[in-house]
Amino acid sequence: MITRRTALKQSIAAGACVTLAGGVTSFLGAQPAPAAPAGPFTLPKLPYATDALEPHIDGRTMEIHHGKHHATYVANLNKAVAGKPELAGKSVDDLLRDLAALPAEVRTAVRNQGGGHYNHSLFWQMMKKGGGGEPGGKLQEEIARSFGSFAKFKEDFSKAALGQFGSGWAWLLWNGTKLEVKGLPNQDAPIAPGTTALLGIDVWEHAYYLKYQNRRADYISAFFNVVAWDFVEDRFARKA
Repeated sequence: MITRRTALKQSIAAGACVTLAGGVTSFLGAQPAPAAPAGPFTLPKLPYATDALEPHIDGRTMEIHHGKHHATYVANLNKAVAGKPELAGKSVDDLLRDLAALPAEVRTAVRNQGGGHYNHSLFWQMMKKGGGGEPGGKLQEEIARSFGSFAKFKEDFSKAALGQFGSGWAWLLWNGTKLEVKGLPNQDAPIAPGTTALLGIDVWEHAYYLKYQNRRADYISAFFNVVAWDFVEDRFARKA
């Protein structure tokens, strides 16, 4: 027979479990994304199912990364340009290319939230199910010219990603004359005159912690199994 005292103890224990679970969820970043206020920027759909990149990138991480983190960048960017039609009418690319011209009160928000939106919108397309291997054609030739070999590029890219202190990204960029690897902090976007971002890897912990914990090197190695080189080659061909 369950006494009143036993039932009360069970209720308290259950409440403690819920509190603990909520704390772990918060730590991992799985909080509900805020509803995006009406605005010009929208969350793009993933070009594949959330579990399509398994076992290299797990489906739960993709659900949180895209549906929570990226959605939050979009919501906050819309919030930043709300009531400013001269900004709301611009693309995120144009906003980021001329941060210095933005009103001081929105500059940081556009840099961080707009950068997060821009970077992730590219990132999803830079991966695909059955990706990996090596690029071909003109990009393969340019990698050999700029780095000496694909193996050397992969080594340099991995070092930049692994060596990025704290949160940020590693990028393969076309700088107008050759390819280069560059690390950028936080959500700074690789937008500069004459620069084209070809390939990027997100090394914020929310991109890999559920599966890889502190093993960032393993995540970086796994990333090369899902790279959509056809998309990267197309960007290189268009330089845009």
